[in-house]
Amino acid sequence: MAVQHPLNRREFVALAAIPAFMQTNASRSLVVCMHETSSERFDFRTAMEGYAKAGIRAVEPALTKVREFAEKESPAAARRLLDDLGLKAVSSSNQIGLAEPGDARARSLEDLKWKVELAHVIGCDRIVAPSTGTGQYTEDDYKRGVDNLREAAEIARPSGVTLMLEFTRTSRFAASLPTALKLVREANHANVRVMIDTYHFWAGISKFEDLELLRDGELHHVHFEDVPADPPREILGQPNRVFPGEGIAPLRRIVEVLKQKQYAGAASLEMFNPAIQAMDPYLVAMRARAAIEPLIG
Repeated sequence: MAVQHPLNRREFVALAAIPAFMQTNASRSLVVCMHETSSERFDFRTAMEGYAKAGIRAVEPALTKVREFAEKESPAAARRLLDDLGLKAVSSSNQIGLAEPGDARARSLEDLKWKVELAHVIGCDRIVAPSTGTGQYTEDDYKRGVDNLREAAEIARPSGVTLMLEFTRTSRFAASLPTALKLVREANHANVRVMIDTYHFWAGISKFEDLELLRDGELHHVHFEDVPADPPREILGQPNRVFPGEGIAPLRRIVEVLKQKQYAGAASLEMFNPAIQAMDPYLVAMRARAAIEPLIG
């Protein structure tokens, strides 16, 4: 009879970061996930049905789309739809303005309240929290940012939802992985974690070597897209994202480091090109699988 060895602490921490539906995967590999923004022109049901038809199992619903569906039917019906289609909401999108100080913060916290409740109902335990700050910040603002994250996390905690700080290339507050890690680590709250979007990582001010700063099991989620060679990075916008493998980002190398850092979870495609957002969700998901699976396998 095989002897069952207990997990050591590092293995336990890494496993705890893996979505429950993946914990039986012995290889702890990455899985293709569809971010609903990639099908912005479609409603929640149509997008989810298209993704499921393409063989997708991990999805990242847009909570505004889920709410539109729930207002016509019910939040429970949204959960049943996912269950019936064999889909797991491994993340949800999103809530801005949670970390950086600013006049809009009070509204961000109010919006967060209904979003964490809805995420919980559909079986999702995490929400993306992008930094999009445009102010002129001081070192004291970063101290407030840590407190801000803790305050937001306390709103999310009763629903069992984790907030994932996303650094973005155009943010004046958190535009790099080191800054995001500093804020999350200093917040030191169980409901605050860090995530990476490969577009923001490679097109922004982060360095490849910054990935080594990640501790084992620390990364909570990944958005997975490529960076085009043109136009110049200085004028890149969200619609310029391209499918993985079509640009210049060293995605294979990035994936290898993330695996070494014990990341096992979604590689979620988030596209903003209007032409892609208007495509049949099934076709977008099939194209996503063809592009992503060779890079993460």
